[in-house]
Amino acid sequence: MIDYDESGRPTVQVGNSGPARLLLSEPTRRYEDEPTLDFLVRARGSWGSVETSVETWDGDGLDTFLASLAEDFRGWEGVRTWHSLCYDLTLSAEHHPGGHVRLTWGIRDRAPSEEWQFETTTMHAAGEDMRNLSAEIHTLIASVAE
Repeated sequence: MIDYDESGRPTVQVGNSGPARLLLSEPTRRYEDEPTLDFLVRARGSWGSVETSVETWDGDGLDTFLASLAEDFRGWEGVRTWHSLCYDLTLSAEHHPGGHVRLTWGIRDRAPSEEWQFETTTMHAAGEDMRNLSAEIHTLIASVAE
């Protein structure tokens, strides 16, 4: 679900139920002349919370990866994977019978410390739900392109 913070920047919430909710927010460019794009990812649940800054090269195609899952709503064999530039955010996708996509989100502390890793799973209806998630992530990434 897309929302906007007090600065008017988009935030994307993933997962409304289950062990954790994810929030992707605060997209920024460190350097105007380079396509490096960072955003914050937070995972929260009854157990507590974790967060890290994710470094990407213009989003590393996260929105395109999610769009490809939506286009293949009838299913695929095996696991499809995506990762950010420094592997601080990873994503694996499996298609399940009944028209659902299981996304496993991996979050880890940035180098050089890399002291912790966290993983959670969200379930999404294939097709339209995945298209919406892709569009929301695209809006987050594109919000700093201007």
